[in-house]
Amino acid sequence: MMCTYVLVGAVLAIAWTKAAAHCTERRLSNGLRIIVKEDHRSPTIVQQVWYRVGSMDESSGTTGVAHVLEHMMFKGTRAIASGELSRQIAEAGGRENAFTGTDHTVYFQQMHRDRLALAMELEADRMANLVLDEKEFSPEIKVVMEERRLRTDDRPRSRVYESLMATAFTAHPYQWPVVGWMGDLEKMTYRDAADWYRRWYAPNNAIVIIVGDVDTEEVFRLAERTYGRIQAKQLPLREAVREPPQNGLRRVTVEAPAAQAYVMLGYKVPVLRDIERDWEPHALAVLTALLGGTESARLNQALVRERRVANHAAAAYNPLARGPGMLYVEGAVTPGKSAAELESALREQVERIAAKGPSEGELARAKAQLVAKSIYRGDSIYSQSMEIGLLNSAGFTPHDCERIIAGLRAVSPAQVREVARKYLTEENLTVAVLEPQPMHARQLRAAAPDRRH
Repeated sequence: MMCTYVLVGAVLAIAWTKAAAHCTERRLSNGLRIIVKEDHRSPTIVQQVWYRVGSMDESSGTTGVAHVLEHMMFKGTRAIASGELSRQIAEAGGRENAFTGTDHTVYFQQMHRDRLALAMELEADRMANLVLDEKEFSPEIKVVMEERRLRTDDRPRSRVYESLMATAFTAHPYQWPVVGWMGDLEKMTYRDAADWYRRWYAPNNAIVIIVGDVDTEEVFRLAERTYGRIQAKQLPLREAVREPPQNGLRRVTVEAPAAQAYVMLGYKVPVLRDIERDWEPHALAVLTALLGGTESARLNQALVRERRVANHAAAAYNPLARGPGMLYVEGAVTPGKSAAELESALREQVERIAAKGPSEGELARAKAQLVAKSIYRGDSIYSQSMEIGLLNSAGFTPHDCERIIAGLRAVSPAQVREVARKYLTEENLTVAVLEPQPMHARQLRAAAPDRRH
């Protein structure tokens, strides 16, 4: 089992398509929501189970427990032995995996349409009957700690992102990493994972998404036969944590062996909450595309091609977060240039778009690129199921896609300029800089392909 944890916001992209709107939803008596989208172009299906719980629901001292439980979900249940789920999926010709984010935890299988019943039976079994014991937990927590070392501690840019989030947020749980702090992992026990499972893994805290070559009514019959037998639970009360205003520039420096310096800017911005009234998140999404959506966007054109102060520059924004929003601008420093030069150049590009906004032609191209990317994502049943899940995780439905697209298309140059001037300010800004330290030859080879942020 290859486990993946997601860095929210910095790397998450949402497919703004109409494809997900053609769905059928039913809620079982135990509160489980089943969403089905038929796509008969290929005899395959994707099942995804989204639990509305992630690292933002953890407490200080047990950070990383959501991700640790994700690992343990591939162990045994009362009905099957440890590792049997993965073996059965593989023998059926399917593939399966899982990932944990700040806002949710997701398990999925992709298989031939004839094996959907098997996938649903296995997921329903581990939703209700997981067996957690110290014998299985002890080696797996070591796997998680090694994952943290490989994906964060040994990756300078991942450390920059982690440090930026820990500096930008002082109250909200987005300040700690999805994989958890090493100190918390070292003292975690199987009882912590068992408690997390008991509290949050329930049908009334989950959504099952099925996309592919299926008959909708048959899926609902299978759902009643498998998931429908699980009892609902009383879920914990979620206490909303409000991040206090920042009111000033924050800065953090990471010193680590690396081949080149790296700069990441994080601006606090709003996310989509009210589908009828919110326009600023749409303008911020377009602004992000204008800055760093493609190779022809402003950051790449000005800083990589023309000024050559960076050999990589990009921007990212996730408008569908459960918690507070962040817009990221980042770049890797060209040899011979300094981190200070790149930071100045990145901030200059932000200030330019805030001062003058985009032209009508530039804006039209950015919108067209956003729509085109969405259309291409619709070719994949996995991408379609991801879109449905991301929308629902943030409190929306697949039927909100058309209104999101309409909101994007309605963005004007003045609105882009307004959100840039309002939110991309020094008062909302956190700067994280990687200062490279000397590296051995082996470290140089390992660092070369690192593009995470």
